[in-house]
Amino acid sequence: MKKIVRKKLLLSIMTSLLLVGMSCSDLDETPDYISPNSFYKSANELKLGVNAIYDDLTMGNSDWFNYFYNRYVFECLVGFQVGWEKQPLQYNLGNVTAQDDVIEAYWGQSYRSINRANEILAVAETIVDPANAELIARLKGEAYFLRAFYYYGLLSYFDNAPLTIEGTKDLSNLASNSGGTRAIIDLIYADCAAAIAVLPNAYTGADLGRANKWAAKTLLMKAQLWDKKWAEAKVTAEDIIQNSGLTLFSDFSYNFDTDHENMGERIFEGQVSAKANANEYSNHSAHFNPEDLPTDDGGAGWSWLSATQDFRAAYDDGDKRIAGTFVESYPTARTGKTAAGAYPIVRWSKTAAYNLSRFGGIVDPNANPENPTELVFGKAWSGKITEMKVGGSWTTTEKNTIYLRLADVLLGHSEACNESQTGDATTGINAVRDRAGLAPVGALSQSDMRDAIVAERMQEFVFEQVLYPELRRKSTFGGTPDYLGDYITHYSTLYNVGRTPKAKDYVLPIPLKEILGNKNVTQNPQWQ
Repeated sequence: MKKIVRKKLLLSIMTSLLLVGMSCSDLDETPDYISPNSFYKSANELKLGVNAIYDDLTMGNSDWFNYFYNRYVFECLVGFQVGWEKQPLQYNLGNVTAQDDVIEAYWGQSYRSINRANEILAVAETIVDPANAELIARLKGEAYFLRAFYYYGLLSYFDNAPLTIEGTKDLSNLASNSGGTRAIIDLIYADCAAAIAVLPNAYTGADLGRANKWAAKTLLMKAQLWDKKWAEAKVTAEDIIQNSGLTLFSDFSYNFDTDHENMGERIFEGQVSAKANANEYSNHSAHFNPEDLPTDDGGAGWSWLSATQDFRAAYDDGDKRIAGTFVESYPTARTGKTAAGAYPIVRWSKTAAYNLSRFGGIVDPNANPENPTELVFGKAWSGKITEMKVGGSWTTTEKNTIYLRLADVLLGHSEACNESQTGDATTGINAVRDRAGLAPVGALSQSDMRDAIVAERMQEFVFEQVLYPELRRKSTFGGTPDYLGDYITHYSTLYNVGRTPKAKDYVLPIPLKEILGNKNVTQNPQWQ
């Protein structure tokens, strides 16, 4: 399938020179700046600018700690995955500060892309190109969706992030974060509505992978769930389920392979193809491949993040999602080739010994050399060399990064029905379970259905960068629990995190650079 190529533009940097929270020292240099008003004169030029807003979804800006990797690290607060590299390890231990480099990177990437969207939306109003009016309207819709998407990404981890809808020109009028959460949710509603009004149902050819109407409606539903607008979320989910034409893949693993990209239930994904363009790669392999994988099978991985033994063991043995979620066997170069000239195959076992000192519960190869060093997430790397160029390295990846898919809508529908006590709350969750080969859930109490939906999300969406936000929106710390209770504590206990969650585990700190550089932003109480 032909992939859309997100070309990294030098000109796109002009929309992101000034980010929210930039300190005065950052202005000592004279930037090489081209005004958006002097560049964007046609629909084709506008499209180049919109392409740049997509860049942070993958590695279009060449950030080693990129948008998706940072979100993987945040997930280490929950306990279903472990990491031995500095950033994941510190999150496993709960050692997070406002000076954390992963948080700073994610914050900057989010506002960089938001600023690009703001600039594009402003300049689009000045373009006079009657022959391409429909294309200009669509590109504006993409910009609205992407701005909402990045704001939802901030909402997912931070309380009261500052909201700005204008391109940053200087530091004289930086945004406040007072009431930021409410303002962001309301903007997501407005931006999704604007996107839905003009975006097509689907794309073909070189435009495959661009945001469409169903991506905007899915994001709208997620915001409605966050806002506890149950009736509205139910209506939005039913619209998608009944009218999009989308259905679940028969095979769960199709969501994460390279043969089914931009089709089926995959609603929105970051585009990756080093074959199409050397700059369009991801560092999934570097972060997640086993470190003992032979180089001729795509080695050079460091396995910075791995699944915990306890989380994998929690799956029903007949769950068909296991094969698409984990890599449970692979050739290892740890002991060299056999006499037959092949690398031995290591296989995961739920009864293997632990190496608590390094992997926090991952199999100890010294205790049982037939078992793998780490339990690898197959959603990032499935063990197939076809996901990389033959003889390739971590810079020759092909696998897209998934952000929105239909199963999220189905489980969202079940949640909205359960919380509003209207409709059939079992329909969505049972569709997801049926594809997994699991028995349907029957009539449950509202409380038990909540637990069932959360448990299903954990096993359906692990390692898709959404579980910590999902548990965060369903949990509170201290006082009266929120409507779904304290799930972060529950899962931290279940997966043996080894520490008691505290108030700071329920929200990330606003970066210290933002606090120091923007007098209008106040740190949230948990971090003061």
